[in-house]
Amino acid sequence: MTSLAQALGHNNDDRLLILSADLMGSTHAATAAGLSALRDGCATTATLMMTGPWARHAADHLANADDLDVGIHLTLNAELESFRWAPLTHAPSLLDGDGGFPRTPEDLWDHADVDEVRRECRAQVERAVSWGVEPTHLTTHLLAMQQRPEFFDVLLDIAVETELPIRLESGDAETTAGFPFRRLATEEGVSMPDHFRLVRGGTRAHLEAVLADLAPGVTEVAFAPALAAEEIRAIDPSAAGRFDDLAVLTDRELHARLEGLGVTLIGYRALRNAQRAAR
Repeated sequence: MTSLAQALGHNNDDRLLILSADLMGSTHAATAAGLSALRDGCATTATLMMTGPWARHAADHLANADDLDVGIHLTLNAELESFRWAPLTHAPSLLDGDGGFPRTPEDLWDHADVDEVRRECRAQVERAVSWGVEPTHLTTHLLAMQQRPEFFDVLLDIAVETELPIRLESGDAETTAGFPFRRLATEEGVSMPDHFRLVRGGTRAHLEAVLADLAPGVTEVAFAPALAAEEIRAIDPSAAGRFDDLAVLTDRELHARLEGLGVTLIGYRALRNAQRAAR
C-alpha cells in the first residue's frame, strides 16, 4: 500500500511534521496567539472552535486566507469551570446544568443524544463555511468523539461528507478506546497523520523529546497557545503552559532547528488534497 508520505509526494523515510495552534475562537488570547503562530511562527495549521465567543472574529481573519491552514475543532465539551460555551443548535442533551456543554467527556457520553450530536457538529462545520472559512481537516475537543463508537460514527460520517482528514490519536489509543477507529477511517478513504502528540506542560522539553524520537511519516504535535493576558490567567489553570506554547511556536530559531534535523513542515491542506485526489 502507498504510505501517507508517498501520497504526499515524499519518501517513506521522510519525517514530516504538522505543528498545530489549537482553540482559536475560544478566547481573544487564543485567537490572537493562533494567528501569530500561523503568520509569524512555525505553526502549519490551527483549529477553530465554532462555539467560542471569539469564533466570528477568528473566522473574519481566516476567511479567504489561502495561505492559512485551519481545521474545525468539533466541540461538545466546555471544561473550564468559570468560562462556558454552549451548542449552536437546540440540543438539550448536550447541556450541563448551568447551560453550557458538559465539562467532561464522560458526562457527555452518559447523556448525549447521538442525533443531537450529529446536528450540532454539522452546524459547526456549516457555520464556519458560511463565514468564509475553507476547512482543511476536523478535530474533536478533548478527543471526545474518538473514544466511543457511536460518537466516532458521527465524526467519520462528517469527514466523509466534507472530504476532510481527521486528527486521530495513534499508538495504543485504539486499545484504550476498544475499537479500531484508525482502520475504520482508512477504510472510508479518510486520511490522518501517522502519529499524534499533544503537548502537556513543559512545552519546550516536550517538543525536544518528540523531535529526538520523531518517526518516519507524518507526525502532528498540537499546542494550545495563548497571549499572556489576564483573560486566560483568570479562567484557565493551565495558562502558564499556554503562554509557553506561544513562545515555542514563535521562536525564531525553531525553523533552523527543524531544518538541521531534516524535518519537513507541512499542513493539513496537503493531506486534504491528497485524500480528495485519491477519491
